[in-house]
Amino acid sequence: MLGKTLSSALALTLLLTLPALAQIIDAQEEGTLPLLSLEEVLENYYDAIGGEEAWLEVESLKMTGTMMMGPGMEAPFTVYSQRPDKQRLEFTFQGMTGVQALDGDDAWMLMPFLGKTEPEAMPEEMAKQMKDQLDIEGALINWASKGHVLEMLGPGEAQGTEAYMIKATLASGTEQLYYLDAEAFVPFMLESSSIMQGQEVETETIFSDFKEVEGLMLAHSIENRPKGQPGGQVITIESIEVGLDLSDIQFAMPASTAEEEVAE
Repeated sequence: MLGKTLSSALALTLLLTLPALAQIIDAQEEGTLPLLSLEEVLENYYDAIGGEEAWLEVESLKMTGTMMMGPGMEAPFTVYSQRPDKQRLEFTFQGMTGVQALDGDDAWMLMPFLGKTEPEAMPEEMAKQMKDQLDIEGALINWASKGHVLEMLGPGEAQGTEAYMIKATLASGTEQLYYLDAEAFVPFMLESSSIMQGQEVETETIFSDFKEVEGLMLAHSIENRPKGQPGGQVITIESIEVGLDLSDIQFAMPASTAEEEVAE
């Protein structure tokens, strides 16, 4: 009786499995990508970027490079990031240095080339966008504990490259679509949308020139542009340092000149 039961179970398993295997084989013969689960794609992604645990051990990052502000206009920049929620961007343009920063709670900025010579609170929409991009290791690592939701959208193609697509709905409500290279499993494009001045703005971020830094794989060229349009802002990263000792003072908004005069 047991032998008959096992034979029946095996026959049922083959009945259910063989058609699925045939579909995968047919897909591979046609040149399309095999179907992978979210867990399988994430595992390959973690391996490709240096390991999930290795990224979670990174406490701080410093990146330096240049941003193209327009035809023939470059702006040197430095970004300091510290876990869990601090970041400071400094960039020099027209001989003046601007700052955008998040101190863990509040976002602020200093924009002297716009006539703003005192630090001020960042507009709410701009602050939300900065907070969404703050994550050192990215939204796909430790995603569940952060309150994000991931959805596997399956194989696809973008920029002429075969990809696995993962939709991320962040805890903030922001939606992002990641395209992972089907062979290297590094993210080469990210689509996202945000609200700026009451209007929905859809953007594409293109990642390239991946290099290893202390065992971690990071893109050294990033292009941000309106979705479906060429000619975006190109960021070239020249150096990346991992594990620096950073002070909280670097991220805090300094007192304005008026406040300093009152204090004196």
